[in-house]
Amino acid sequence: MFIVESIAKIRRMYHVDGKAIKAIARELNISKNTVKKIIRSNKTKFEVAKYTKGKPILGDHLELLKELLVENIKEPVRRRMTAKKLYQQLQASGYIGSYESVNLIVRRFRREYEAKGKQVFIPLNFEPGKAFQFDWGEEEICLNGEIIKVKAARIKLCYSRHSLVIVYPNEQLEMVIAAHGEAFKFFAGCCENGIYDNMKTAVKKILAGKDRVLNEKFAQMASHYLFEVIVCTPSSGWEKGQVEKQVGDSRRNFFTPIIRGESYDDINAQLREMCLNWSKTRQHPEFKERTIFEVYKEEKPHLIEYRGEFEGYRLYPTVVSSLSLVQYDTNMYSVPCEYVGLSVQIKSYAWRIVIVHESKIIGEHVRCFKRYQKIYNPWHYVSVLERKPGALRNGAPFKDLMNLLPEVFSKIRSKLENYKDSDKQFISILQFINKYGLEKVTNSCNLTISTGGCSAKLVEQYLQPSTSETTEEYEFIKLKNPPNADCSIYSKLYLKLWGDK
Repeated sequence: MFIVESIAKIRRMYHVDGKAIKAIARELNISKNTVKKIIRSNKTKFEVAKYTKGKPILGDHLELLKELLVENIKEPVRRRMTAKKLYQQLQASGYIGSYESVNLIVRRFRREYEAKGKQVFIPLNFEPGKAFQFDWGEEEICLNGEIIKVKAARIKLCYSRHSLVIVYPNEQLEMVIAAHGEAFKFFAGCCENGIYDNMKTAVKKILAGKDRVLNEKFAQMASHYLFEVIVCTPSSGWEKGQVEKQVGDSRRNFFTPIIRGESYDDINAQLREMCLNWSKTRQHPEFKERTIFEVYKEEKPHLIEYRGEFEGYRLYPTVVSSLSLVQYDTNMYSVPCEYVGLSVQIKSYAWRIVIVHESKIIGEHVRCFKRYQKIYNPWHYVSVLERKPGALRNGAPFKDLMNLLPEVFSKIRSKLENYKDSDKQFISILQFINKYGLEKVTNSCNLTISTGGCSAKLVEQYLQPSTSETTEEYEFIKLKNPPNADCSIYSKLYLKLWGDK
């Protein structure tokens, strides 16, 4: 079929140049009938008739295929059968027709189903500082050479589109609170409203309409930062469409190729830099003459001032076991031995675990995200070693003790091996650390090694304040009536004993 330009040329040759149909046909090397059709129809374009296949005939198997399609569409996308699998199902039921006939029906069904599900969305518009959007996504990172799945928190300012992506091991409440704190610090402020879906960490109960019962700790966080929580209607992700789109954008721009790091801090530091560079180089979708970061600088004065970090933790009461351990989220964490059997509270933060007894912090650990692990602080058990010195060699808390201490302690312990009470002496040196501090004991051990000696008493001796230090620090007491020396007594004594001899 002729294109529009060819039809226009034929019409000009006939109507403008006055050429005959036969001459036009000969010049353009086309048939006279084609030229006649174009000129007599007076059309400038001819539509190409679409070829349609006849309705496939499946006979009795058509109803079975429809039933299979209805059931198949109810399954999650990753579990749905392909057209090939449906064809094999029909074959098992005696169908002897072609695969193309089955595939045609399958494609028609899917088109109709997708058309029914399509919705008309209303574009959203926000004023500066009015709202931010929050959502989670799942990504892959390379942590210490191991590829793992993580949860990526995405927070975006609705007006400027300035955003931050942070990764965490999971989506627990502590992570949600930590992500907000990091984002508001990054933005140097907060918006009036926060837009969310119905995530369980935020929404405790869904009521009629837009009413929601919020998680108490989440509501406290919102109160701290002074923003109002707005929860989307269930299954209406379009209400926070900007961040929903950001899930795909950030995956392409930040996680492809896979991001690598030695720790979560390392990974998140890279992501902060990536987000900042993205905003500085990316054109704003509405204000196309400016970058996202330039629009953010306009929005920044409208943000609520950053009010400092919110103390975001979950509180969990428990009792210290006979092994001086407390359990949280399948893992065990140590506390000082004197608290065995007592009631304590665990404060669970995003990256750390804090154990409290009667408002006093008695233990603190880096949070472990593996399962069924025991996390020890060897100093929590040092006081027990005096009664059980054998535990120094075989006790689990002391397995990596020497790796935590300066090298001089290994030298001391090696020299003490020559003594029968080597373990007791080394335990005494360890106990000095609780009393004097690691730095002072380390210096004392270095002095002990330099003198060629080696014993707990000698280490302790160097920990005691020296006389020179006392002289410099204090003045000698001055007598009110200082004694007068009278040497004449010695002359009298001489004369008495020896006289004139």
